[in-house]
Amino acid sequence: MPAPGAGARIRSCVTTLGCTDVHGARSSVPEAPHAGPWRGSVSAMKKLINAVDNVVTDALRGMAAAHPHELAVDLDQHIVYRRQPKEQGKVAIISGGGSGHEPLHGGFVGTGMLDAACAGEIFTSPVPDQMVAATSAVDRGAGVLHIVKNYTGDVMNFEMAAEIVGAESGIQVASVVTNDDVAVEDSLYTAGRRGVGVTVMVEKIAGAAAEQGRPLDEVASIAARVNASGRSMGMALTSCTVPANGKPSFDLPDDEMEIGIGIHGEPGRHREKVAPAAEIAERLVTPVLAELTALTELEGAGADEGVIAMVNGMGATPLLELYLMYGEIARLLQGAGITVARNLVGNYITSLDMAGCSLTLVRADAELLSLWDAPVNTPGLRWGV
Repeated sequence: MPAPGAGARIRSCVTTLGCTDVHGARSSVPEAPHAGPWRGSVSAMKKLINAVDNVVTDALRGMAAAHPHELAVDLDQHIVYRRQPKEQGKVAIISGGGSGHEPLHGGFVGTGMLDAACAGEIFTSPVPDQMVAATSAVDRGAGVLHIVKNYTGDVMNFEMAAEIVGAESGIQVASVVTNDDVAVEDSLYTAGRRGVGVTVMVEKIAGAAAEQGRPLDEVASIAARVNASGRSMGMALTSCTVPANGKPSFDLPDDEMEIGIGIHGEPGRHREKVAPAAEIAERLVTPVLAELTALTELEGAGADEGVIAMVNGMGATPLLELYLMYGEIARLLQGAGITVARNLVGNYITSLDMAGCSLTLVRADAELLSLWDAPVNTPGLRWGV
């Protein structure tokens, strides 16, 4: 088990900065995006937990028990590691963020993806000490790539960790920030676009490049290219319930849905009445394709091999509905002349018990598809092994 990091030298000043905080809010959960009175009665929270204060630790303990041969879990630092480190001389990759988005990030630790993942409290950024410990533990002499979702707490804490690692150990660290959400340019919770579904694609493709032994600057460049080539849009049918709150994060009436929702319950573009799946699919496909089309026109067509498409569940949507949504999305993409080269359908970046889904499309070329197809063996993603 890797040793704990540098203690609590900086934890006190950043622990309460959540991954959705921007203006210094001292809260471990996002503010309710829709203020106003609750409509109707709010039922008591029912969750499979022991105590709200121990949810993350207990979940990590369960992950360690479920995958004893693949993962090593530091319960004190809340870090998930590969049980067998990769070979010396290869780039290592770490990521992390608030818990509640499983399998992101800990479920993507393993061969072909992440070397470690730092778990914050629910919807709260991990602290720099965690990133320092993880970076130091996984370095194999070729440097470490940090993959960071664009939430202010995450970005600030990863930056601080990289500075500490550089000053104390000289380990070379590169960072790539994901910012693929087309719903909003800026929000109360981010400077710039939110990092959402493309994070999964970045971790998979960059992880494959690192596994091949490519140097740090090349692995980081590939990660940045995937992020720049990907766009996402999400929607919600219900809110989620953070255990520490004990009630839904926001009020969403039974006959309404939120279009452009964030993964912490942040507001999106608008609300509207619940519609059939075919219409919801159009609400997601249209803005994502518009951005990808504009990107193609700006950069030129290049060696386009189609897209990698992910229809992702937000946590409480059954696969029956996700496959139904994929069918509608595939129909729309075909009608637009877009080839789906690869796809994922399932829960990959969730929001606790929120009902809803998101769409992520990544423009692919032959190199990205080859890296996508490379073997991966993690609790949350596995093929080619």
